[in-house]
Amino acid sequence: MKVMISLPMNGVTDEDVKNRMNIIKDKFEKLHIDVIDSFITDPIEGANHPNVYYLGRTITKFMCNVDAVYFDVNWQSARGCRIERQICKEYGIKILDADFLEEKNYIQRG
Repeated sequence: MKVMISLPMNGVTDEDVKNRMNIIKDKFEKLHIDVIDSFITDPIEGANHPNVYYLGRTITKFMCNVDAVYFDVNWQSARGCRIERQICKEYGIKILDADFLEEKNYIQRG
């Protein structure tokens, strides 16, 4: 199974986002689940709405190639995460919530 991580990024440094993604990725790897690296570093120039560009790139480059999307804690607070979740619902992409990796579930699956 291939999984993409969706997490709030607004107001968070790139380094903190990458660190959080790595923590989540390590937990999935222990469950023998592949996580695709969906952190976009494409340089853009002149975009009136760069966040729309990054969301669009995430959808076209990553979401279309995964079996599931993992939504990290506080996903509800991020517009991009809410949009990604709605896409999952509309297109039948499996949704994994943060409790999927909670310690009790993690031990049972591991």
